[in-house]
Amino acid sequence: MIVPKGACDTHIHVFKKGAPTLPGALAAPEEEDVTRYRAMRDALGLTRAVIVQPNAYGTDNSVTADGIKALGSDDTRGVAVIDENANDTMLSDLTQAGFCGARFHMLPGGILQWDQLDRIAARVNTYGWHVQVQLDGRTLPDRATQILSWPGRIVIDHIGKFLDPVTPDHPAFQCLLRLIDTGRVWVKLSAPYEVSRIGAPEYDDVSALASALVEHAPERMMWGSNWPYLMTTPRPNDRNMLELLQNWASDDTIRQRILCDNPQEFYGFGDATATA
Repeated sequence: MIVPKGACDTHIHVFKKGAPTLPGALAAPEEEDVTRYRAMRDALGLTRAVIVQPNAYGTDNSVTADGIKALGSDDTRGVAVIDENANDTMLSDLTQAGFCGARFHMLPGGILQWDQLDRIAARVNTYGWHVQVQLDGRTLPDRATQILSWPGRIVIDHIGKFLDPVTPDHPAFQCLLRLIDTGRVWVKLSAPYEVSRIGAPEYDDVSALASALVEHAPERMMWGSNWPYLMTTPRPNDRNMLELLQNWASDDTIRQRILCDNPQEFYGFGDATATA
């Protein structure tokens, strides 16, 4: 697959050896540093990235901030984890460091509760941030009203993260399509391996959902690797993860939109075609 200039990986995590983690946090690699990720990114022809704060570090976003700086703030953005104690100084500092979103991880390992999210979403919206939510997609019909009550833009992780993959005609997936149709909701086409029951190489059960999302609203889709593929054995192949996008979006123009145009607009990157 030819990767267009300015292609963005919208979902990665970085770790630092020795950085303190939360008690009981899921295992994190001792060292998955920026140098390793940059080598992978360069090998695939990607040029931009969005670093998402991993659960292991809680609200201490310093390792992610260091990763943004190391990869280059012009071509890197961050999604932080904050709680209701985040003050103006913290949010201003994080914004200056390249953060532009707040992560709501609503599966085991996350530190937030549903009754906190409305206040956090309103708080970060004053800084122009979006919110990014990961949940079991099967619960979307129960959560849709709350999700749409949040101001600003909303990103839903991992093809909806249906923990038991559904079919495109399932009510929960149809609810996801209706959320997208509001014009305020984007979806990351990432991590099919986490929930697929069919498995590699094509992850056909989850790929059917990814293809349906692309067909429905390519202007609301973005791609992410989910590097370094935590808690996954065997480890997915980097190139295969990217080339799955050819199965989900067979048209070059649509892939350009998903890899470049959508993240450029959403995360505020400069025009890649204007750089040397």
